[in-house]
Amino acid sequence: MSPGAAARRGRAGACGAAGRAGRGSLHPPAWLFLLWLVAGRTRAADYEACPRVQPDMLNVHLVAHTHDDVGWIYTVDQYYYGGQNDLLHPGVKNILDSVFAALQAEPSRRFVYVEMAFFSRWWHQQTNATQQAVQELVRQGRLEFANGGWVMNDEAATHYGAIVDQMTLGLHFLQKTFGEDGRPRVAWHIDPFGHSREQASLFAQQENGSRVHVLYSTPACYLRELNKANLTWSVKEDDFFPYADGPHQFWTGYFSSRPALKHYERVSYNFLQVCKQLEALTGWEANKGPYGWGTSTVLEEAMAVLQHHDAISGTARQNVADDYAHKLATGWRPCQVLMSNALAWLSGSIEDYSTCPGLNISFCVLSQISARFQVTIYNPLGRKVAHMVRLPVNEGTFLVKDPKGNAVTSDVVMNPQAETQIPIPELLFPASVPALGFSVYSIARVSRQNPKFHMPKSIPRHSNSDVLMIQNKYIRATFSAETGLLMKIENMGQKVVLPVSQSFFWYKASIGDRKLQQSSGAYVFRPHRRQPLPVSQRAEIYLVKSSLVQEVHQNFSDWCSQVVRLYRGQRHLELQWTVGPIPTADGWGKEVISRFDTPLDTKGHFYTDSNGREILTRRRDYRPTWSLNQTQVVAGNYYPVNTRIFIKDGEKQLTVLTDRSQGGSSLRDGSLELMVHRKLLRDDFRGVGEALLEQGSGLVVRGRHLVLLDAVDQAAAGHRLLAEREVLAPQVFLAPGGGAPYFQGAPRRTQFSGLLRELPPSVHLLTLARWGPDRLLLRLEHQFALGEDSGHNLSSPVTLNLQDLFSTVTITHLQETTLAANQPRESASRLKWTPDTDAAPYPPAAPVDPTTITLQPMEIRTFVASVLGELDPWSHREDPLDF
Repeated sequence: MSPGAAARRGRAGACGAAGRAGRGSLHPPAWLFLLWLVAGRTRAADYEACPRVQPDMLNVHLVAHTHDDVGWIYTVDQYYYGGQNDLLHPGVKNILDSVFAALQAEPSRRFVYVEMAFFSRWWHQQTNATQQAVQELVRQGRLEFANGGWVMNDEAATHYGAIVDQMTLGLHFLQKTFGEDGRPRVAWHIDPFGHSREQASLFAQQENGSRVHVLYSTPACYLRELNKANLTWSVKEDDFFPYADGPHQFWTGYFSSRPALKHYERVSYNFLQVCKQLEALTGWEANKGPYGWGTSTVLEEAMAVLQHHDAISGTARQNVADDYAHKLATGWRPCQVLMSNALAWLSGSIEDYSTCPGLNISFCVLSQISARFQVTIYNPLGRKVAHMVRLPVNEGTFLVKDPKGNAVTSDVVMNPQAETQIPIPELLFPASVPALGFSVYSIARVSRQNPKFHMPKSIPRHSNSDVLMIQNKYIRATFSAETGLLMKIENMGQKVVLPVSQSFFWYKASIGDRKLQQSSGAYVFRPHRRQPLPVSQRAEIYLVKSSLVQEVHQNFSDWCSQVVRLYRGQRHLELQWTVGPIPTADGWGKEVISRFDTPLDTKGHFYTDSNGREILTRRRDYRPTWSLNQTQVVAGNYYPVNTRIFIKDGEKQLTVLTDRSQGGSSLRDGSLELMVHRKLLRDDFRGVGEALLEQGSGLVVRGRHLVLLDAVDQAAAGHRLLAEREVLAPQVFLAPGGGAPYFQGAPRRTQFSGLLRELPPSVHLLTLARWGPDRLLLRLEHQFALGEDSGHNLSSPVTLNLQDLFSTVTITHLQETTLAANQPRESASRLKWTPDTDAAPYPPAAPVDPTTITLQPMEIRTFVASVLGELDPWSHREDPLDF
């Protein structure tokens, strides 16, 4: 939390700034972190408040700052208020109080602050007189904000959408509080454990001299002096992973630490986007309605806190991790109220809505006790989706009807539970959901007599057949009846076949040795030996087949199992794994992986995403910009995987998508592995002071890997669009049905779309949120890279008409802004730097025409849209509910 804490943990820092998102695909990649800061007010006049330097002397810039962890060893509240014991330093509140007094006492002093989660809290506790004095300090440039996000986010385990959200939240607070004076001009990421390509740093060196001039300064003023020196700068196109602070000390364990919390954060991002979209589409009726007061703010702030580099990383103490989870749960509740208000308003029916967060463990009270209920599925994407709904029910025969009252094909499948060995009946039915909208399906149990369900069939090890298969129209997966393991995957549409073996292994976690007392811990991954041990050589298997799904259930041990699943019409293979509690009675901590082995000739290369967006090429035992002396061939080749990892040869590509951030690698040609869980018995001496034992809900983890096999030239279309659907999955709401009309005479509406026309496949609606009484925040993203997809033309620029895009509002004016929406793009400017490579000039801002908005490959454009009148789905406009 203090400068000493940063040094103690051995973290490197840097500063930097840049411009608009997306142009990195057109010239040497610009890193996302720089993109939203736009170097703030980077015209020369903005630096008049900087201290004067002496041109003929060595100018030493003293940058006074504090880095305050938003949770780590102690909770957020404990860090803010401090404590009375010797271990906990005076809190952030005391730091800010003393900084304010010190700045008031000496006019030459300057100070830099970063984390708005703490500063906004302190600000709201001050008197009007103190607030005015602080505003004057900011105006004078003596109190400067760098970075400006809610937290100093992690760079390995974070999704780019969540990073943008937390930066927007912090910068919006600064804009509202200090106006132009509070806008940060540089990035300041001094504590994360490595730097991703999506976030950048600018490193500077200073020449030696015989005369020294020492001055209080800030990162912005220092950066300005570097810029005035007219030096030539190298351009780094890769990232700073994996990070190590010594031989055998690679900080690659935290890519996978606390997988339950990582998943909770990812589904909370999904939930928050649905919440903000419904708030935007419905207006104030979503906040105050029949269910009470609802808001997205609480979850938005909790999600921002989770991006902190000791939160999503899994490197905080257990009680702090529990506190992070509690903050998310607290944020879900007002969002649930908001969603209920919005759905009631949009559908015209006041229902007793509920969500079922326990669906991944086949638990949902309403569906399991009710003979009749309705299911509302909301789709947050800009295109219609087909979604397989799966709900635990009581035994019986069920009738499912779509929004028009037509019967829908459904099945009841008995799902064996690895934990209890008691199968639970689950109802399956396919749903079609319009873009940015919902569909309402009705479910009724028509009979308890002679219920029809599909039971899992045990497959003996020595069966009549050597193999067994599951398949649909597009995919076939073959398993060995002898071992129970996956053997082969076929993409029948593309006529691609690949032998694939998949199983689970575990690395013995090192506890140190005579040469180095470094053990595996929350941060560090150090296996005891290079080769992992198999959880089992075989798996007991059960086969389930129905008209809607085919599944192979694999039990590897009493703490490791998996379901390999193919739904009707699905173009990928789904692997749902369950791991834990990891046994440690043998005295070894264990780091569990899922590994895929193929004959692909990958020549040492594999590919991972960077914060869920760009794709980076990785090469074993190699770094692009410096010579590597590899001391750890396993951990030293692990990289963060936020949404996907893949291997390929010249013809075939095997891609695995994740449902949370994990560590992954390819340690030999044709092989690919992802770490799914870890339980460790020793601390790794990086400050946490406790072993990663994962108490409570983190003991057993369930997750999914989605596997794609494609021809190389068609792979991007598959993994890009599937990753989008996975991150922003449909949200399912249940209600008993039969609710009262929202108002007298209101028709009950069973289908709604917030768009009058769908977005093209290459366009992702990154943000739709309310930005005031009559304004919306809108971010649109081209989600394909230049030249990435040739077969479907998805890498081409796309032009959109936004004026009549939404069904509940009309856009009357469109203001383009920087990525974090804290500055009009037309007034943004950048410091000019001289790179050592040719770079395309940064394009000037053009006038915005809502009818022709063009997105270049990998470009994100942000707009504040003024909308006409009230957000009213009951207006005279074309009925968005009539399908």
